[in-house]
Amino acid sequence: MTRKHEISPADLLAPEAYAAERAARRRAAIALKRTRRVEVGPFVTFHFENFETMRFQVQEMLHIERGGAAQLADELAAYNPLIPQGRELVATFMIEIDDAARRRRLLAGLGGIEESVFLSLHGETVNARPEQDQDRTSAEGKASSVQFVHFPFTPRQIDLFRIPDTEIVLGFRHPNYRHQTVLPEPVRAALARDFD
Repeated sequence: MTRKHEISPADLLAPEAYAAERAARRRAAIALKRTRRVEVGPFVTFHFENFETMRFQVQEMLHIERGGAAQLADELAAYNPLIPQGRELVATFMIEIDDAARRRRLLAGLGGIEESVFLSLHGETVNARPEQDQDRTSAEGKASSVQFVHFPFTPRQIDLFRIPDTEIVLGFRHPNYRHQTVLPEPVRAALARDFD
């Protein structure tokens, strides 16, 4: 099945229609995201994106900010690049540390973390490629607490990913954050549907 790879204005509800359906749409988005969320180590949570998660995000931004057509163009430019293009997975990962002083200290030691993300399966490694819209590590070496990465797959790796109960490890090679975890089977199954 071919997936949609880009949100167009025709894919969105008019503001009034979205407002009327917002509660139901939020419940559906929460249910969808549940099988697309993975914690890695003590501070990082991955949220794997797709057409539906990004459409919900755009609708929410339009609903909250009420910026009209000018805002719509900006939101589509921001969120369309985060929709998988058929041979990749795309994720937002957040470095979540409640204490502000501790967060500043830890982020200062995590520069380049976006370059260290990988998935491994059946002896093959898929190295993440950071979203190129802006640098997410400062010149001083401080990591942003929100990162966006793409995992480009070969056709063989996609076939391997689709095998039920395949052990797929998501992790980091960063010297200050060498954590990894195995994707739960419901997450693997959900993400396998992101490929064309």
